[in-house]
Amino acid sequence: MTSSHGPVDSSDGRDLVIETRELTKRFPGVVAADRVSFSVRQGEIHCLLGENGAGKTTLAECLYGFYKPDSGEILYRGRRVALASPRDAIRLGIGMVHQHFVLIRPFTVIENVLLRAQTPGITLDMRRVEKDLESLCRVYGTSLDLRAQIWQLSVGEQQWVEILNAIHGGARLLILDEPTSVLTPQETEGLFQVLRRMRQSGLSIVFITHKLREVLELSDRVTVLRRGRVVDTVSTSAVTKEDLARMMVGRDVVFQVQPGEAAPGRPVLEVRDLRAFDDRGHQALQGVSLSLRQNEILGVAGVSGNGQRELFETLIGIRKPSEGEVLLNGEDVTRASPRRIRQRGLAHIPADRMAQGLVLDFSVAQNLILGRQRERMYRRGPFLDQKRIEGFAKEMITAFEILTPSSRQRTRFLSGGNLQKVILARELSRKIDCLVASQPTRGLDIGVMEYVHRRLLEKRDEGVGILLISEDLEEVLALSNRVAVMFKGKIAGLFESKDIQPQEIGLLMAGMGEKVT
Repeated sequence: MTSSHGPVDSSDGRDLVIETRELTKRFPGVVAADRVSFSVRQGEIHCLLGENGAGKTTLAECLYGFYKPDSGEILYRGRRVALASPRDAIRLGIGMVHQHFVLIRPFTVIENVLLRAQTPGITLDMRRVEKDLESLCRVYGTSLDLRAQIWQLSVGEQQWVEILNAIHGGARLLILDEPTSVLTPQETEGLFQVLRRMRQSGLSIVFITHKLREVLELSDRVTVLRRGRVVDTVSTSAVTKEDLARMMVGRDVVFQVQPGEAAPGRPVLEVRDLRAFDDRGHQALQGVSLSLRQNEILGVAGVSGNGQRELFETLIGIRKPSEGEVLLNGEDVTRASPRRIRQRGLAHIPADRMAQGLVLDFSVAQNLILGRQRERMYRRGPFLDQKRIEGFAKEMITAFEILTPSSRQRTRFLSGGNLQKVILARELSRKIDCLVASQPTRGLDIGVMEYVHRRLLEKRDEGVGILLISEDLEEVLALSNRVAVMFKGKIAGLFESKDIQPQEIGLLMAGMGEKVT
């Protein structure tokens, strides 16, 4: 084992590819990486694990030359290096695949690789690059249409293009930042097979993830970060899921809140043959029909970009459908305003809490009454009743365990988990019949995820119908009474919880087959 201040472990004799010693990186008001000592061996898969904001991506970006450390040092193959930019890292043989891909969608796979070529003074030969890529695909046991444009590829195929870019550019150390967040279970397993082959060929891999199962299944060693510091580096075979969670958050964690039995009641939300266009004028919803009942969680599973966003926006009233109906407690709200839909008993949790859920320059108290500021209880004549608002805010801060110095704190200074708790407090503290939650735990650490899941189940047990839209299949399966799978704007399958088979759902998420029960 190693610690943040101890020596780097190289006891098995394998050469270290990269090593940091007491690396520190500060940003205004926060030490993102605090004297981090970390190493990656030749031919190993090394996971970086930690809560949201623990410093994983900051450390990776320092290794890739995107950030310059404030102190400490980086050694590459035993030699101290100063990485002024990603170009320096690439020249050394370090590649990185970010969570959000950097690809030109109208260009082909080959053209994207050509554009990223780093070899100066050599005429770019498209045919030669194509042969190189074909060879790499054979070596790693995967197939890809190299002449397809990026927009024609699945998300998993686009990720493989990013990996090809790095390997073709000479990477011998590959950094992957949350690579499975956009993949189906089958695509995830395919990625793992490729990464194992890469390890066998001598590549070293840094794998950033918050999914403990992936750490245990894939990695040789794991380094756990908490608040910018290394808690420990351990051999994966020597730890359990419970051990890793405890290291991450400093306490025991309940991994799966038990949903218990539900007795669904009357329908609270009915969607009939709903159709809508996306922002580019393409048909995003193609006849979606769903019924959500009291006392149940209906999970909507699917890979990003299959209509989930448009479904969410149509249900809350900010996107107008081209056809179909939306009924809330039997009332037609298909083209109602967001305010009217809210007044009729629908609450929502948006996928992007910072851009869509909160006004970051408003105080915590102000955000807690957003959408309710016209209610008489918060007004004194034409003015807001600040005393009443402050009182309500203090109640919510206590009830929802929001960590903030005061209700007057500007919201932008809260952590991601506390931002989400502000939204939960606002939406769940009023009387509602239906909750539409989109990606409610995206980017949250395991402790806050546990908290959010518990709150959702409490509202379900109070009689609220919850539509849970999530790209995290484990979350959908853990919480839902029924699961609907979306693919290309349609419901590809609908399952009762007792009939759920994860592999079958994964196939439907990839567009293979159709099932409705």
